[in-house]
Amino acid sequence: MTNKEISKALKLSAALGELHEENDFKLKSLTNASFQIDRYGEALEGKSMEQLVKIPGIGKGIAEKILELIETGTSNDLQHYLQITPAGVVGLLSVKGIGPKKVKTLWHDMGIESPGELLYACNENRLITAKGFGVKTQDSIRQGLEFSLSNSGKLHFAEAEIAAQEIIRLIEVEEPNWRLAFTGELRRKMEVVDQIELIADVDADALEDVLGRLPLASNTEISDEFVQTSFADKYRIHIYWSDLENFERDQLIRTGPADHLQELDLDPEEPVISEESFYDERGFPFIIPELRDLPIDKAFAIDASKLVQFNDIIGVLHNHSTWSDGADSLEEMAIAARDLGLKYLGICDHSRTASYAGGLSIDRVYQQWTEIDSLNSKLGPFHIFKGIESDILSDGSLDYPDEVLAGFDLVVASIHSIFGMDEERATSRLIKAIENPYTTILGHPTGRLLLFRKGYPINHKKVIDACAANSVIMELNAHPYRLDIDWRWIPYCLERGVKISINPDAHRKAGYLDMHYGINVARKAGLTPEMMFNALTLSELTEYLKK
Repeated sequence: MTNKEISKALKLSAALGELHEENDFKLKSLTNASFQIDRYGEALEGKSMEQLVKIPGIGKGIAEKILELIETGTSNDLQHYLQITPAGVVGLLSVKGIGPKKVKTLWHDMGIESPGELLYACNENRLITAKGFGVKTQDSIRQGLEFSLSNSGKLHFAEAEIAAQEIIRLIEVEEPNWRLAFTGELRRKMEVVDQIELIADVDADALEDVLGRLPLASNTEISDEFVQTSFADKYRIHIYWSDLENFERDQLIRTGPADHLQELDLDPEEPVISEESFYDERGFPFIIPELRDLPIDKAFAIDASKLVQFNDIIGVLHNHSTWSDGADSLEEMAIAARDLGLKYLGICDHSRTASYAGGLSIDRVYQQWTEIDSLNSKLGPFHIFKGIESDILSDGSLDYPDEVLAGFDLVVASIHSIFGMDEERATSRLIKAIENPYTTILGHPTGRLLLFRKGYPINHKKVIDACAANSVIMELNAHPYRLDIDWRWIPYCLERGVKISINPDAHRKAGYLDMHYGINVARKAGLTPEMMFNALTLSELTEYLKK
């Protein structure tokens, strides 16, 4: 075991010990020993107890731990701490800009147990009022986490799309006559992409030349099929080369997925005038890229012209304001929605159990209703619905007594705590909330954060069946880190007659634009406006909620 590895192990023991309020003297001894060992010029491995205790900062107790680490690769203390600390919390200790004290606040006071949850909290503006944090610290943490994520391989679609659009824009400034387009998972609008893939109608040498002229491109390499470049020191981008004659065929092949192309019996050398003609020549309806991840028989059955589009959105439900953990006031959120051409807004700030997010006490609920009434008089005919994102408590009940729940226009019921459940418990907890007569919408049903946190396991069919039996709407949370319900389960929702509410879960005005990502995956699932809850007109929605 190297000195650096020993130093890291002792430092981690000290950090974990601080999380669990270990004796200060012990923690200082571990921290000091870690520092001294990191600077020590000779290898510790092979030294005896007598030799170790002669090193400054190392007493007998630390020397014993060093020998234990060298012999076994770990220590009893370290293993004990790792067993009683969630793995995600251990991961927080490696996040740049936060030490054990801040991790302790995040874990115990805010319920954050992983780097992914921390990034989500940063994006929802939750750290600025936490003890020991603030705007600058929150921004620094977010930037560090985003950089780390971008280098982990996979990317959220939202981040990949923005990077791809930007490199296309920069290339087109240099070469305006080139044809450039998305391909691969990005073109199919997958919620997570393994890599950013583009296609251009030029050869490899031309691509290498133009990339060499872009200040944000570096480490460009040519392989057998594509040019790979590093963009903005953050993204690896593959650009396949083609020519005008074969562009449509090559883009079809690169778009994939492989099993779809196999079903179509595509010959890689076959001339293709256009993708539409390729399908037509085989007697098939054209399948748009978003639908190519579906089984081919289901994809053929969908009329792409009838799929939901952004302009089908009439209003946005499930949004937050400064009443809880939002960044913009209720009036600012309402005016921004109205200025986008929307007809209504569902304001669903957090309920009282979500104290970390400024959840509303009953008194504050009534105060917010008064403001909503005033704004509706001022902003009409635009309408704000009185909603709440009610925590689903551990036993499946909602967060307020019935007489309070009855006063809301809509209730989004969501789980925000106690994620460590097996499938049976998670499913029964959700179903009890669905069966509550005041539940309008089931919010982000698995609680997942893409690339950061797996959702708790649920029996999707039982949950969707319960929604059908209780006339509860299923949320498709449009936040690009959530996109929950998973689009692969939307066809079953439609089969059971469960409408989908595409909700931005916006915590600031700009969050409304996340609807773009919700629409993307809704189209992948075959959603039409008729089955989209927030495609209802204001009068239709008002009538529905009155029931």
